[in-house]
Amino acid sequence: MAAVAATAVAVVAVAPRPAAAIAHGEDAADGAYRFTARLTMTGLPVDGGGTRDSWCSGALVAPRWVITAGHCFRTPDGRRVGRTVAGRTTVTLGRTDLGGRDGHEAGVVAVRQADGADVALVELDTAVTGVPPVEIADGPPVAGEVLRLTGYGLTAADATAPAARLQTGEFTVDRVGTDLVETSGRRPRADTSPCPHDSGGPYFRERADGTAVLVALVSTGPGCPHPGPDFSARTDVLRQWIADTVDPSPVPVRWLSAGVGAGVVLLSVALVVVRRRRAAGVGGADAGRHGIVAGSGRG
Repeated sequence: MAAVAATAVAVVAVAPRPAAAIAHGEDAADGAYRFTARLTMTGLPVDGGGTRDSWCSGALVAPRWVITAGHCFRTPDGRRVGRTVAGRTTVTLGRTDLGGRDGHEAGVVAVRQADGADVALVELDTAVTGVPPVEIADGPPVAGEVLRLTGYGLTAADATAPAARLQTGEFTVDRVGTDLVETSGRRPRADTSPCPHDSGGPYFRERADGTAVLVALVSTGPGCPHPGPDFSARTDVLRQWIADTVDPSPVPVRWLSAGVGAGVVLLSVALVVVRRRRAAGVGGADAGRHGIVAGSGRG
């Protein structure tokens, strides 16, 4: 669970547990919120041997990148990792009804975990076209603001399978901490709340023109349904990390005059190549230092 320090208006959470789909929410309209993603993890290893399947929710933030909860990628002992863990991890986008054939499906080829936040970015094996990515907020929400949540999780704690159709509901911001946001159900009911497999589901504000701005991602909270707060990870504080991850800037090279200057340029380029190879762990002892390993499957 999580607790809120009332005097400092700071939200402090302990280890997050998976949230489900939205309890006491409502069906999303056909074609609405197409940036919402469902992550399907097939063949997750479990303690003692064997496997299980699981799901998370998320949102498209760039043609080849989806943002979700960091704890959707964890080992059987609960450690968050920068790689897939399941035998296969796939992402479905732009499909309100999972029984339909519209939208896109893609595999996950890499995972990047945010430092100090329950947030991860997953890289897709193909670029998604025809689904506009959601915009990232450039500032925090404020108390009293109304946000919308979408997700593909359970609709009740005792449900046996996630929702077959995208669910949605409205929530009121109660408090804003350094890294987390506390929200409570507003509509359709006061006990509208995230459920298991809603982890990573996007909380967003809706502009008058219909565009969405991502504010936070489902992280942790009590069992569903329930009145009162759940806790989500702010995304505005990760805006620069998201931008750098989905579109890394090239290393600039300063061109000099011919002669000695040309030799300096060649040396500079060689150093850049060596540094990049070391950072990528190519043939070096630093491979895997940052826990960023491409894999196949897990969620």
